[in-house]
Amino acid sequence: MAIDNKKEQERDALHKAIWAIADELRGAVDGWDFKNYVLGTMFYRYISENITAYINKGEEEAGNAGFNYETMSDEDAEIAREGLVQEKGFFILPSELFCNVRKKASSDANLNETLEKVFRNIETSAKGSASENSFAGLFDDYDVNSNKLGSTVAKRNERLVKLIDGVAAMDLGSVKNHDIDAFGDAYEFLMTMYASNAGKSGGEFFTPADVSELLTRLGTVGKKTVNKVYDPACGSGSLLLKAEKVLGKDAVINGFYGQEINITTYNLCRINMFLHDIGFDKFDIECEDTLTNPQHWDDEPFELIVSNPPYSIKWAGDDNPLLINDPRFAPAGVLAPKSKADMAFIMHSLSWLAANGTAAIVCFPGIMYRSGAEQKIRKYLVENNYVDCIIQLPANLFFGTSIATCIMVMKKGKSDNKVLFIDATDECIKVTNNNKLTQDNIDRIVRVFADRTEEEHFSHLATYDDIKANDFNLSVATYVEAKDTREKIDIVKLNAEIKEIVVREQVLRDEIDKIIAEIEVNV
Repeated sequence: MAIDNKKEQERDALHKAIWAIADELRGAVDGWDFKNYVLGTMFYRYISENITAYINKGEEEAGNAGFNYETMSDEDAEIAREGLVQEKGFFILPSELFCNVRKKASSDANLNETLEKVFRNIETSAKGSASENSFAGLFDDYDVNSNKLGSTVAKRNERLVKLIDGVAAMDLGSVKNHDIDAFGDAYEFLMTMYASNAGKSGGEFFTPADVSELLTRLGTVGKKTVNKVYDPACGSGSLLLKAEKVLGKDAVINGFYGQEINITTYNLCRINMFLHDIGFDKFDIECEDTLTNPQHWDDEPFELIVSNPPYSIKWAGDDNPLLINDPRFAPAGVLAPKSKADMAFIMHSLSWLAANGTAAIVCFPGIMYRSGAEQKIRKYLVENNYVDCIIQLPANLFFGTSIATCIMVMKKGKSDNKVLFIDATDECIKVTNNNKLTQDNIDRIVRVFADRTEEEHFSHLATYDDIKANDFNLSVATYVEAKDTREKIDIVKLNAEIKEIVVREQVLRDEIDKIIAEIEVNV
């Protein structure tokens, strides 16, 4: 039976096309900066095609066969503006659609101004509507007048034409004709490509797909749906969207929620939502400091929390006298150190977690064994039976850092009072400069997690008394005995070899003595 590899072929073709356009267009522009232009253009194309397909389908269903919004006059289209904003969240005039702007791009001496106007009109179309927050400032990082694109208007426009043509040439098709989510897959590929080449700056905004899948599967064991998914440091949104991929379309019933402090990354996250066909009414992404200005106080608790927050960053801590009484942090009786906010993200996530929910959070290993305030917070978590599992991950999984991270899984409704420790340091393969979790690696970790089974040198269930005896140290190495990889010595064989060497040594000594005696006789 022949293997159907249509999906793989489509993905490979798409990735080659993306690589080609990115490689051609980067020039002197730093890749991590230039991604804003590539992704922004893809987004512009996507929403243009999305609204066109929506309008055309509605007209066809109404009996207007052969209708094409692309050829409609702007004047006639204005009639539908209000209704489309309510239904789709935005509006684009036919003349400002991606395809129509492209037709004139090469001959448009003011292309930069044209694009700036189009982007401003798209964002403005949502003002005063329910979608305003979802569209506000989406194109802020698409600076058509930046010197990064060229030193003159003519040079900038030349590059913009190449950019538009390159994105237009990408075989993104329509979702119904593709086995892959082409726009979403293109986004993830670009983010991976740029993050891998951007060092630490890129890695801060992107969690690799394999780690995202592991976190989501850990958080959804035994579930077919979740009410909502939340990420308190959502970056470009890759973790949020993984829930729908793992559980299936529409399995995240009430939508995707996140908070991101970096404005550029906040915009990328919202674009990512749209490119994955998430409606404006199904996500709520906010741009604020999660620890000092959380934005989802009034929302019901989240059934799934997945996150890869920044490691050991500074925060206000006890410099802000209000925080010790904050209901998120107060229960532990102590704040995370000002120089290390890791435990603050843990406590925030716990506070936002539903009674039947699961939080899976990537952590810096130091928080599992450091003393002081962090030890006191660990004690609080363990004594209240919130810690479900600690998983030690392989080193070099993330872009921009080679450290071996770990995962803390928390629940509020555990079935036992034990903590499962999993040593997954060897569960990976090497791919170029990074390690990667394979499907088999992920499956094994999730299976042991779900079954709460003990496997020699891999997993161990520790009781409260075990953890207390170790001063609430939660390092996996404390509870899971590592494999002895030293070469095993056959003592009997070694002794025989030594005996043989001793005998041989004596023979050599006797021969040397004989030679010396002969020399002395001849002198």
